[in-house]
Amino acid sequence: EVQLVESGGGLVQAGGSLRLSCAASGFTFDDYAIGWFRQAPGKDREGLSCIRNSDGITFYANFVKGRFTISADNAKNTVYLQINSLKPEDTAVYYCAAAVDCSYGMDYWGEGILVTVSS
Repeated sequence: EVQLVESGGGLVQAGGSLRLSCAASGFTFDDYAIGWFRQAPGKDREGLSCIRNSDGITFYANFVKGRFTISADNAKNTVYLQINSLKPEDTAVYYCAAAVDCSYGMDYWGEGILVTVSS
């Protein structure tokens, strides 16, 4: 059974940092890409970053590049999203998802985890 479980969310002060984790199981990790998304109240879901697990190639949305860093620990089947200089506007439910490649639609989704940034 495919499972993606996010962790590391919570409440953080503006200007602080947070590292989200996405633990994957039930599929061949190295054959997939893992993306991070978020959805704030009243807003559409937006893609943040993606990593191709086979070779570590990464992609970032322009609006997060410089503050967000995606990485993978293939031995742990886990992808991370480091978020620095957090802003209140970053408050959202964050999701990880898996696809055959970053350029394809996501096949599997985690349930999401809430990040709340206080001002």
